[in-house]
Amino acid sequence: MRDALLIALFAFLGATTAGVLGAGVLLLIRRWSLTAHLAVVAAVAVTAMFAGTLAVARAMFLSAHDLSVVTTVVAMAAVVSLVTALLLGRWVVARSRELALAARSFGDGGDFAAPDGPAAAEFAALSRELEATSVRLAESRDRERALESSRRELVAWISHDLRTPLAGLRAMAEALEDGVAADPDRYLRQIRTEVERLNEMVGDLFELSRIHAGALSLSPARISVYDLVGDALAGADPLAREHGVRLVGDGVEPVPVEVDGREMSRVLGNLLVNAIRRTPADGTVAVSARRAEEGVVLSVTDGCGGIPEEDLPRVFDTGWRGSDARTPPAGAGLGLAIVRGIVEAHRGRATVRNVAGGCRFEVTLPVAG
Repeated sequence: MRDALLIALFAFLGATTAGVLGAGVLLLIRRWSLTAHLAVVAAVAVTAMFAGTLAVARAMFLSAHDLSVVTTVVAMAAVVSLVTALLLGRWVVARSRELALAARSFGDGGDFAAPDGPAAAEFAALSRELEATSVRLAESRDRERALESSRRELVAWISHDLRTPLAGLRAMAEALEDGVAADPDRYLRQIRTEVERLNEMVGDLFELSRIHAGALSLSPARISVYDLVGDALAGADPLAREHGVRLVGDGVEPVPVEVDGREMSRVLGNLLVNAIRRTPADGTVAVSARRAEEGVVLSVTDGCGGIPEEDLPRVFDTGWRGSDARTPPAGAGLGLAIVRGIVEAHRGRATVRNVAGGCRFEVTLPVAG
């Protein structure tokens, strides 16, 4: 028992000495290549075994021949270990460089392509994560390009829509100032109409900016869809009469929802105004509300004749106004973008699809608990 303890003590002291020296070397070369680190680790392992073996062999008073045999065996093991560590280090470094080049490619705007050939589990997991990140970045770039295009289109429409009423206001103001207006009261009424139109446009821009900035403050309260639709129909009735359009509340169920009444009234108001302006005289705009599996579905159906299929995904984009034939002179294409923003702030969704003779806008809201 005493001999075994002495052998263990000598082996431990020799291995500890090699380990401490190896740790010092690793500290000195901590900025070097991974290949050098692996070589040092292999050398430490072999040296620790050699030092322990040599200490035990000397303590056991082995013969010179036996000691040389032990030394030769340990030396061959050291050579094989070092070569293996160097090969492993070179392979790891090569895979790291391939991953770095692939990551640099999608960082510069390209797509990530995983390097060919076998890879360790950690490298394979890193490749999958980089590939998923590449997909997310590509989607983000697509969204950014779409938003930038939408912003440019919005600025162009706003500039056009502001220039027209401002030019009219200037002309009418100059006519009134020079005293050449044949009917000053009519001019004043027209000025008031244009000012109200500009005020509505500025209000829409302010609302849209709050939505995009995430600053839309909601005050949800429990309310019946029946009351919500009734108020919206009453508010849109004068415009419908002016355009000769019939408003119909078709199958409105008294389903409770928990929403901000003011903002949801704006949603329905925008949808009704949009539908009335695009429905020909003697046409019908129908509003319905029903409970479905996914929540409460509010729908507004118009008689616009339908929207081209390629334009359906863009209907709720900021600044979209469709073809010139279907676009009224008023508005800057903000109403439906505001509708989507408010609905999504209520954890709902807004969709549109073509139906016979027109299109149907649907707003899906969660049912009140």
